[in-house]
Amino acid sequence: MGSIIVLNDTLQITKEQGFPLELDLEKHKLNPFKAEDFKGKIFEFKDKKGIRNYQQTPVRNFLVENREGKWIYWGLIHMLEINHDYSKLLTSGKFEIIYIYPPEDMQKAHDLIDRNPETRF
Repeated sequence: MGSIIVLNDTLQITKEQGFPLELDLEKHKLNPFKAEDFKGKIFEFKDKKGIRNYQQTPVRNFLVENREGKWIYWGLIHMLEINHDYSKLLTSGKFEIIYIYPPEDMQKAHDLIDRNPETRF
């Protein structure tokens, strides 16, 4: 007997799964967002495939937008809540943003953390 549980330090989601619509890349390039812009705001995600656990607060997780298989590293979050649907094998949850990378550091983050040329945005 056993189960498959994935341990993550990266929340990589699409807009359909709940990536914050407020984080618009073109707006960010013109007038960079800061974590303070989202202070007190709780974001929700849903239908992340697989049973996943994330780093518990106060340990950070990376926030990544998945755009058609390309990953955009946005910054850091604290995971606040996780829910597992064991029949559908899906994970949902809530998080808060604790740091947003400046535009010039977003590509550097991918190059340092991910290093996978297939997901480079």
